[in-house]
Amino acid sequence: MKITFRQLTVFETAARFCSFTRTAETLYMSQPAVSMQIKQLEETVGLPLFEQVGKKLYLTEAGEEFAQYSRKILQLLSEAETVWIHLKASNAENLLSQSPVRLAVLLHACWLSSTSALKPSPLAWMSPIEPACSTILEQNDIDMAIMGKPPTQQSLQEIQFADNPLVVIAAPTHPLVSKKNIPWEQLQDETFVIRERGSGTRSAMERFCEEQNSPLNTGMEMTSNEAIKQAVQAGLGLGVVSQHTLELELQTEQLIVLDVKLFPILRHWYIVHRSNKRLSPAAQHFKDFVLSTPMEALNKS
Repeated sequence: MKITFRQLTVFETAARFCSFTRTAETLYMSQPAVSMQIKQLEETVGLPLFEQVGKKLYLTEAGEEFAQYSRKILQLLSEAETVWIHLKASNAENLLSQSPVRLAVLLHACWLSSTSALKPSPLAWMSPIEPACSTILEQNDIDMAIMGKPPTQQSLQEIQFADNPLVVIAAPTHPLVSKKNIPWEQLQDETFVIRERGSGTRSAMERFCEEQNSPLNTGMEMTSNEAIKQAVQAGLGLGVVSQHTLELELQTEQLIVLDVKLFPILRHWYIVHRSNKRLSPAAQHFKDFVLSTPMEALNKS
């Protein structure tokens, strides 16, 4: 059986999207070229890997099985490439410049800026919706993630490295700003702007409300802390976010942390990567930096 690296790449991308059109766009190929690569691969394997039902494309049973192996093969090749780069590198600085860490972060950008201490900067980072982090980690699209909610997948490894206090925020003009020791019951009639379902912040708030036997009056759902902060500044309601994301807004008094009983809710930050992943020296260097640096120092950087 002779399968080319190109065929594996095209198939893995098509299996992920279940769309030849998106595969072509992602790999900068024409759609006929994608179809040809898949057809040749199916002829080599001797089994259909995709089936079309109406306008939708689905993996066959053979396709599902082959997708798992193709991801593993491509991951191993990627790891091998990292090792080759390591062997070719004459020093650590050269290695860092060649091996950017593909990182997903769910912290404020000002926190990430503290990693400028790593010279040259090894980071190529993205900020996805939190529930998507585990998926893109499993697909090996990123090297690691910094998350506020540990993953449930056994294929992923997480290490807790810092506390993550959740606080209630309000616009400076809100009538509760001047109040002290506010009972949670007093906020039941307030409208809240909160994170999407599945996020760590949303899950923590739902558990808290269940413990207090008190429903949460949800006005809007947002997919990022930045969107919540902007909505709260605009007077659209109260918000619950990580205190670590508020440094700039508190300094400029654009937002106020309310003095609410039972708050802050204490959660944690985790650094997460695939359990069986061989981290590149650059990724390992970043991981060591995060685990060895107190959150207070990161915030002040």
